[in-house]
Amino acid sequence: MGIELSIVFYTLLFILAFLYASVGHGGASGYLALMAIFSMAPEVMRPTALVLNLFVSLTAFIQFYRAKHFDWKIFLPLAMASVPMAFVGGMIDIDPVMYKRILGFLLVIPILRFLFFPSLEVSRAGTPNVAVALLMGGSIGLLSGLIGIGGGIILSPLLLLLRWTDQKQTAAISALFIFVNSLSGLGGQWSRGIVFTADMGVYTIVALMGGLCGAYLGALKFNQRVLKILLAVVLLIASYKLIWTG
Repeated sequence: MGIELSIVFYTLLFILAFLYASVGHGGASGYLALMAIFSMAPEVMRPTALVLNLFVSLTAFIQFYRAKHFDWKIFLPLAMASVPMAFVGGMIDIDPVMYKRILGFLLVIPILRFLFFPSLEVSRAGTPNVAVALLMGGSIGLLSGLIGIGGGIILSPLLLLLRWTDQKQTAAISALFIFVNSLSGLGGQWSRGIVFTADMGVYTIVALMGGLCGAYLGALKFNQRVLKILLAVVLLIASYKLIWTG
């Protein structure tokens, strides 16, 4: 990667970490999209995205937890099912072309969220159904480990649609959910061997800086409408690349 491309890559990485952390996400879907655009190999993409997820999601969780938006009663049944399934998913090898196409379709979820529901607000009404939470957690966990995401892009809209949480509670729960799933998925991948890029340390520093800024401003009701549109465009390009070119 040349100097000019490196500057573009690191700038986009910072923006992605900033934006995702501001809404309580680790950003793996964004990191995977970015790495896909720069034609990185899937065996490098999966563990790299999960490691970046760990740092950014934990940063986001701390900020939202301090702001008293976290609810253990909702988080625990989700995590109890998702963590072991994320480990199983991390152990599964998947065909590179199939992997990229599954990821490409998954990217449609945040694209729709950022473009058409950027400020979705839901007032909490009622308590979660434990059986449904366990089923959701297990399904998302398996997919998270398989693809190399934390699952927040799938969990967040479900929490809001089911009216279990409001926007800030969703961000707080998703952040810790992403962290534990990323750690578990990474463990599953580790058992089969992991390949990291030589620039992993720099990736982590840039993502952590973006995550720190985004989590702090996100917890203070920072308005990121323009950045969400820009991110959706990046994800749309990556989704097209993944689905139609493999």
